[in-house]
Amino acid sequence: MTPHGRAERLLVVDDEATVRELLSATLRFAGFHVTSVSTGAEAVASADGEPPDLVLLDVMLPDMDGFEVVRRLRRQRSAGRGGPVPVLFLTARDRQADKVTGLSLGADDYVTKPFDLEELIARIRAILRRTSGHQTDLLTVGTIELDVDGHQVSRAGRPIHVTATEFRLLRYLMENAGLVVSKTQILDRVWDYDFEGDASIVDTYISYLRRKVDIEEPKLIHTVHSVGYVMREPRQ
Repeated sequence: MTPHGRAERLLVVDDEATVRELLSATLRFAGFHVTSVSTGAEAVASADGEPPDLVLLDVMLPDMDGFEVVRRLRRQRSAGRGGPVPVLFLTARDRQADKVTGLSLGADDYVTKPFDLEELIARIRAILRRTSGHQTDLLTVGTIELDVDGHQVSRAGRPIHVTATEFRLLRYLMENAGLVVSKTQILDRVWDYDFEGDASIVDTYISYLRRKVDIEEPKLIHTVHSVGYVMREPRQ
């Protein structure tokens, strides 16, 4: 729900009827208001008539690819129709070039088909928290607090000094609390989409963070082997 009590509006854009229907039904059950279309042109027209809070956008469409849809949505919004609409790409292609293109155009996240519906909903809610405009400047997970504007971190009231990169990494983990994020996603968001270094840098900085914010119980940064990392309070 938005701060005004209405369900967030989602626009689902996919030319596969079965995928479109499954997504629409699942997202409505999760409490969202859903509009679905099958082409890029329909997506642009729908967003112009009733601006969505987020667009779930398939990369491969019959009339234009998802990247062109994002370009048109950006031009549409910059022409006096409000700020950029958040976009989550749905793609059957797992090529890094597609992810780089999407993120460089301003997409907020991507999910590769086939995807887990619970994870997809968690990612949608994480994006909406980040982009709602009503997001608090103070993020909290357990006893860890992160002041976005003040660039300060504390645990149980104890100040913790972190570097700029550690701050971005911790912020990303906290904004996605409860959601497993992969090394690739962390690299895209913390080191930027065009990073070409060794992915093991993520493990290194996770280790740095743990030495600073996870030196007391309960541990909040967890490794999900062969998948990535998640920040959450321990399950009972």
